[in-house]
Amino acid sequence: MKSSNRLLIKNIGMLVGAYECAPGVLRGLAMNSVPMLADAWVAVEGDRIEGFGPMSDAPSEDGFHQVVDACHGWLFPCFCDSHTHLVYAGSREGEFRDKIAGMSYEEIARRGGGILNSSDLLNETSEDELFEAASRRLRQCAAGGTGAIEIKSGYGLTVDGELKMLRVIKRLREVFQMLEIRATFLGAHAVGRAYSGRQGEYVDMLIDELLPKVAAEHLADYVDVFCDEGFFTVEETARILGAASRFGIRGKIHANELAVSGGVQVGVEYGALSVDHLERITDEEIVALAGSSTMPTMLPGASFFLGIPYGKGRQVIDAGLPLALASDYNPGSSPSGSMRFVASLGCIKMKLTPEESLNAVTVNGAAALGVSDMGAIFPGAYASVFITTPLPSLAYLQYAYTEPLITRVILKGQSLPA
Repeated sequence: MKSSNRLLIKNIGMLVGAYECAPGVLRGLAMNSVPMLADAWVAVEGDRIEGFGPMSDAPSEDGFHQVVDACHGWLFPCFCDSHTHLVYAGSREGEFRDKIAGMSYEEIARRGGGILNSSDLLNETSEDELFEAASRRLRQCAAGGTGAIEIKSGYGLTVDGELKMLRVIKRLREVFQMLEIRATFLGAHAVGRAYSGRQGEYVDMLIDELLPKVAAEHLADYVDVFCDEGFFTVEETARILGAASRFGIRGKIHANELAVSGGVQVGVEYGALSVDHLERITDEEIVALAGSSTMPTMLPGASFFLGIPYGKGRQVIDAGLPLALASDYNPGSSPSGSMRFVASLGCIKMKLTPEESLNAVTVNGAAALGVSDMGAIFPGAYASVFITTPLPSLAYLQYAYTEPLITRVILKGQSLPA
């Protein structure tokens, strides 16, 4: 008798990232290994992976309500994007022209542009409009193979604006239940215009007024701070992370994008889940991260778009550390949620192997999201996978970074509409 909620995927040319149990965080040399099984099947019960094996031992199709023939395409775990800002209003292609003309990210920010431009637009935009725009972006990310994603606030920079953003993210979680979504409160993204010249007072407002409201409404899984030159200091970051910890909310940090800021060290000190950007990292940061539970996360899409240095991912892995890569999807410095492109940049610009790059956007991306049941294929994991055309090798996924290879995306056991 057929079960009403069982799915069989058969004739998989190569099953990629298949483990007997959850792999946990991959570090150092372990990042250069991806277990694969040729000519395979995967069984799904409800929204979870039930099992897998070679086609020679495939179960009878009679016990499944749906059978998907992979036609010898490759099956991958979905991407896990641990750093995005995809709730925003409008766009910033005017600044794109400024960058072409030679203006730096810092110069645009100093003249009142950048994040503050996005803040102005967001505070003039309704919650419904923000939700609809973010929904379109989220659907595009899912169609590209992303199954888990973090979304930050940080363009409100007022009490009402930040709460509006976080409520939009809450609505996205409720509507897009096939995706695993994490919400991050990033009120400390920049100082709101109303507090210009009064940064200390702005930090006080975040801690004393806004953070308690966020916690009371259970709107955020994490709290983030842009700890960098021209933004928030190490001392201010420590105050915000300390306040968040009193509400039981773990930190994530923007660090070392513009300068060696001390953000990595304060993140490690306060047990941040991840420290992100790291375009400028030294041996001191690597030593600080060694042995910690904080995931170093690099955002090569921002390096590509801004023309700034790429993070030293090769050095981090060679030091025995883990590494995650994420999209940094946002309107100003990385207007793309393509995790395939992120994985390709990891190889092309950061000299990661295809195996390291894939692990950075799947297994370790899941860890940087605080998600333990995604990013790999194992019994009990969410059945969030994508199927490609037949590939000549694993490296082809990053090599052919614009070729439309993905033929089907399955999120928590449900196929996305074609």
